[in-house]
Amino acid sequence: MQIEGRNYRTVWEENKRLFIINQNDLPFKFSIIELKNISEIIAAIKEMKVRGAPAIGATAALAYAITVEKSPELEATIYSALLAARPTAVDLHNSLKIVQTAFLINHNPLQALTAARDFVERSVAECQAIGKYGEALLKNGSRILTHCNAGALATVDYGTALAPIRFAHSNGKKVFVYVDETRPRLQGARLTAWELAEEGIPHAIIADNAAGYFLRKGDIDLVITGADRIACNGDTANKIGTYTKAVLAHENGVPFYIAAPWSTFDRNLANGSLIPIEERDSLEVLSINGIKLTSGKSPAFNPAFDVTPIRYITGFITPAGIISRKEFARIWEMNI
Repeated sequence: MQIEGRNYRTVWEENKRLFIINQNDLPFKFSIIELKNISEIIAAIKEMKVRGAPAIGATAALAYAITVEKSPELEATIYSALLAARPTAVDLHNSLKIVQTAFLINHNPLQALTAARDFVERSVAECQAIGKYGEALLKNGSRILTHCNAGALATVDYGTALAPIRFAHSNGKKVFVYVDETRPRLQGARLTAWELAEEGIPHAIIADNAAGYFLRKGDIDLVITGADRIACNGDTANKIGTYTKAVLAHENGVPFYIAAPWSTFDRNLANGSLIPIEERDSLEVLSINGIKLTSGKSPAFNPAFDVTPIRYITGFITPAGIISRKEFARIWEMNI
C-alpha cells in the first residue's frame, strides 16, 4: 500500500524479526512496532494492533515460525496460544496448520519459516488477483459501499474489498467509495478512509445507519466487503453490520459481493450457524478512545461479527475469478 508515497506491507518479517503497522494509532499517527515475543504477538492480535483475517493469518504464521525456532519444546503451547487469540477468523487456523505441518514433518524450524514466508507471499498474490478480477465489476463512474476495513491494512497488501477499487483507480476509472464508519471500533472511518485518502481515491465517510438512505436513493451501484470465514454453503461471517448491509442491498436491488482469499474459506463448517462469533469488551461500545459515551449505568453487548446467509450474496470475488452464488459449490473443486 502507498503511505506518504512509499510502499508498505501491514506485517512483515526481516531476519526473523516481526514487524507490524500499529493500527490502533491510525489515522492520527503512523507507527511501526516490532513484536519481540509470543506475549507481545498475542496481545497485538487480541488488542487489534493487527487485524483483518488475512493479516492475522500472516502474523500468526510468521510468529509461530519465529518463536518455535527459539523454543521448539514449547511448540504445542505456542500453537494453542496463537490459535486462541481470535476465534472467528479462520485464516488464523489455516495459516497455523500450514506452518505447524511444515515444522512437524522433520521438526525443522527453518521449514516452518519457509512455509510461513510462502503463505505470506501467496496471500499477497491472491489479493492482487482479487483486485484484477474484481475490477471487471467496476465501471467508469461506479459508486461502491464498503463496510469495516478490507483494505491493505486487513491483509498483507492490496486488500480484499478494496483491491478491485485500487486497480480500477490505478487504471484511470473514476470510482467513488461510500465508507461505512463501522461502529464500535470505527475501522471504516479510521482505516478504510485513511487508506483511500493516502492513494487519492474519491470517497466519503457515512454513518452506519445512513447506508439504507443512499441505497434507496440509488446512489450506490454495488457493495463489496471482505470476510472472516466462509462456510461450506457460502454463508459468510464478517464485521458486525455486514448482514444489515446485505439485506438492505437485496431489498434495493443492489449487487452484494464478498472478496476473500482462499485462506478465508472453511471447508470444515457446513453453514454459518456453526461459525463462532467473538464477543468483545463492552467498553468498545460504551466509549471511544477512553471517552465515555453513556452515563455508565447501562451495560452493552458487543458481538464483533455477524453472518450473512448466501441468499443475500450476489457473488464471491476470489483469486480464481468471480464466482456467482449459484456457482458457489464450484469453489470446493478448486485448489484451496
